[in-house]
Amino acid sequence: PTQALLDVHTLRSRMGSLDDLDIWIVGDVLHSRVARSNIQAFQKMGAHVTVAGPPTLIPRGIEAMGCTVRHTLDDLGSADVVYALRMQHERMSQSWVPSLREYAAEYQVNGRRLGPRQILMHPGPVNRGVELSGEVVDSPQAVILNQVEAGVVVRMAVLYEVLAGARAEEPAPEPSLA
Repeated sequence: PTQALLDVHTLRSRMGSLDDLDIWIVGDVLHSRVARSNIQAFQKMGAHVTVAGPPTLIPRGIEAMGCTVRHTLDDLGSADVVYALRMQHERMSQSWVPSLREYAAEYQVNGRRLGPRQILMHPGPVNRGVELSGEVVDSPQAVILNQVEAGVVVRMAVLYEVLAGARAEEPAPEPSLA
């Protein structure tokens, strides 16, 4: 969940409000540690969310979260923000795509797909040449380093609140062992 907080912070710092932004989350949504939290956070802030990727990497029923589902990047140009997710090889017990080359051909965000006014985000680490081409990782549209910087600040704030923040008026009741 802290990734979603720092992503919202990064976008608000860059764009002000998230109201009516069109945010596309592209890639391995099924195995992602951040996709669901980001969908909820972005929607809470007023954005419209689309998830896009191969059918095998999009969770069944994710539409129930209020997002749109696409299996191609044909309409990616309509997005204000493109949030790319990496392939989660370590979480995969089987092959979910025919090959990384075929995956990249269909779903890689590259200079041909990313428009000059679109913002590019990624939770890291980036697999250059798979979900993102090197040219877009290093482009002016990329706010990936801003996300890393926001991660330090936001996570420090969360830790402060958890460890030293406001105290409850009364202590929590002791758990019963009965």
